[in-house]
Amino acid sequence: MRILGIDPGLQVTGFGVIESERNFRLHYIASGCVKSGAGDLAARLKTILEGLKEVIAAHMPGEVAVEKVFVNSNAQSTLALGQARGTAICAAVLAGLPVAEYTALQVKQSVVGNGHAAKEQVQHMVKRLLALPADPAPDAADALACAICHAHGSRLGVHTGFRMRKGRFV
Repeated sequence: MRILGIDPGLQVTGFGVIESERNFRLHYIASGCVKSGAGDLAARLKTILEGLKEVIAAHMPGEVAVEKVFVNSNAQSTLALGQARGTAICAAVLAGLPVAEYTALQVKQSVVGNGHAAKEQVQHMVKRLLALPADPAPDAADALACAICHAHGSRLGVHTGFRMRKGRFV
């Protein structure tokens, strides 16, 4: 199963593609960032959409995992970030791919074992789980972690009856 993980952001949207084998092995395929820069919101969203469409066409994932974003300090930035997230979901839906959504707590719990782990811990564990030569960039690491979370959830049967409670599969 090939999984595209997406860490949505208005200026930088991280993506990571992994492959999950039946024997629970994970393989790194690709990762990077779609940078929309500054300027008109509509143009930035178009850049995100086109960038993710290119990633999907190049790597042909079978499923997409998107991180749910939660920001409460500034309502305006929360709305803009939500639009970037919606654009990322649209890129997957337009390609006919199923989309799963995970909170940052769920992603960190799945990858690090601690839902309140620091970004550096996530980067380090992604590096170890995927046998990478170096820590990936923060946005790419978050996207790869989201894909890993989805792979772990699929293996545990999360999509067939298990539920998340307090960041743990039950």
